[in-house]
Amino acid sequence: MIFTHSIKPLLLLFVSMLTACGFHPHGATSLPFELRQVYLEGGTPTLREQVKQQLNQSNSQLTPARENASMVIKLFDEQFQRRVLSLSARGKANEYELLYRVEYELATPKDAILLPRQTLEVRRDYYNDQQAILARDNEEAVLRNEMAQQAIRTMLSQARFTLDKIEK
Repeated sequence: MIFTHSIKPLLLLFVSMLTACGFHPHGATSLPFELRQVYLEGGTPTLREQVKQQLNQSNSQLTPARENASMVIKLFDEQFQRRVLSLSARGKANEYELLYRVEYELATPKDAILLPRQTLEVRRDYYNDQQAILARDNEEAVLRNEMAQQAIRTMLSQARFTLDKIEK
């Protein structure tokens, strides 16, 4: 019983130190007030869900109504491509390159262009283990997810930078 009571103050102290140092979940970015309500136009359901998660981690949210948004992110095209980088002696792929490309534009709710259409690319290489087929497929799925998250973080950083530039 004494042990339990001594842990609670330590836990409280640890949590308060963690919040005081600016700790935030992995992938969360600090977004300005102008990006607290974002309207997303276009995009695949998977990409839309990933944007929503990223915004939630950053204390922002997707708004269902364009007129309530402070910024509109327009998604035009999203592509994943896979290319063989090297072959084994048996002619099987040893290594792949993944390419994730997304085109987007930043605008106001009244459709004034803040940032003209941009193409964002993320590349990753991975080894194709011929002995572990299931692990290979899982690795590619994880890499694709991470690549999309990186692209979203870059997009939101670009939105923050664009807003900073407009305000100055």
